[in-house]
Amino acid sequence: MPPLSTIPKFIGYFLANRNIIKKTPRPYQITLSVTTACQSLCKSCNIGLEYQKNPASAKDDLTIDEIEKMFKSIGPVYFFNISGGEPYLRSDLPQIVELACKYLKPRVIHTPTNALTPGVIERKTREIMEIIKKYDPSVPYTIKPSFDGYGTKHDELRGVKGNFDKLNDTYKRLKILQKDFPNLHVGLGTVISKNNLDVIKPTVDYALSLEPDTYINEVAEERSEMFNTSSITPSAEEYKKATDYFSQEVSKKIKNKSGLSRITQAFRLVYYDLTVDILKTKSQVIPCYASTISAHINAKGQVWACSILAYDKPMGDIRKAGYDFYKVWYSNQAEKVRKSIRNKECACPMANAAYYNMMLHPPSVFKAVKYFLFPNSYKRTNSLENSKVEDKKIDIAIESN
Repeated sequence: MPPLSTIPKFIGYFLANRNIIKKTPRPYQITLSVTTACQSLCKSCNIGLEYQKNPASAKDDLTIDEIEKMFKSIGPVYFFNISGGEPYLRSDLPQIVELACKYLKPRVIHTPTNALTPGVIERKTREIMEIIKKYDPSVPYTIKPSFDGYGTKHDELRGVKGNFDKLNDTYKRLKILQKDFPNLHVGLGTVISKNNLDVIKPTVDYALSLEPDTYINEVAEERSEMFNTSSITPSAEEYKKATDYFSQEVSKKIKNKSGLSRITQAFRLVYYDLTVDILKTKSQVIPCYASTISAHINAKGQVWACSILAYDKPMGDIRKAGYDFYKVWYSNQAEKVRKSIRNKECACPMANAAYYNMMLHPPSVFKAVKYFLFPNSYKRTNSLENSKVEDKKIDIAIESN
């Protein structure tokens, strides 16, 4: 949960998103896809397939020198999110984290991993933790191995034989490493698609038996970044059925969590209900702040509002801007993208954006705080009508001031 000192900044994002103030504040979160390389052949993502067709394409990824220029331009952010491809295939990943600590000064650093190289992941994570310790040992590094199905089902969905065994090996190594670095948070993440609806219960049971610091799920969806199709996305009814058990189990575990893990899980419970509403209506149920509070920079230097719009509606190119991030952030093209989002020309339940959308939506914050304080109060509902009424009341109040 962001500190209270960020409230004025959040007010700025709230007002900018409603076009009440004209200049968008600097981003709160930066996501950087550090590489296009990936060994996985996931059924929900074709990044690995595209890479394996043309491995040489990764040679055009941003260099460490380019990343330093870019980070120096961006300045401090609260949340630094690392993405890929597979981030741990980047040989200089620890050096990228060090540059982030030096210039971005994040209060949280996060990365996913496909867990296919347990030894490499353990070694590089140790390097990363030593770097963070040197700059600020209070900064959490959260790592989220992907876990999409139990046993061979995981291998099938991720397209690599033996991935499940390597996932277990990676997880065990990270939990041991955690004993040396208490600011290392080890989680798990499941992508729910039409391909694993039938195995959600054993998947959830096994994941929770490992006692991860956080366990989240996201819905598989069509993303420009991933070169995939919407045929993988479950219907609202399918997603709700799949996550009924998941959300109830997570709510039982919240009381055993504390701090960052506890508030993250509380917001996730709100997210699961929100996702059902978005899938049902195919509309922005609550306002979206992608391109206002956050930006995604891909491995080639394109700046995006998010990984959904990605190549379809880029905000600009960091290389063409001479590595000056704010030439892109305050460009006419970036404003066109923001206007499109404000006009609700898109809608998606992408978790990366939804987390901030909920934090800037008072009814969602109220629910999350309630679940944080009183975990047993969670009951699975989808009050779409109530959400729309609450949003309308908020907008009317703003317009009348």
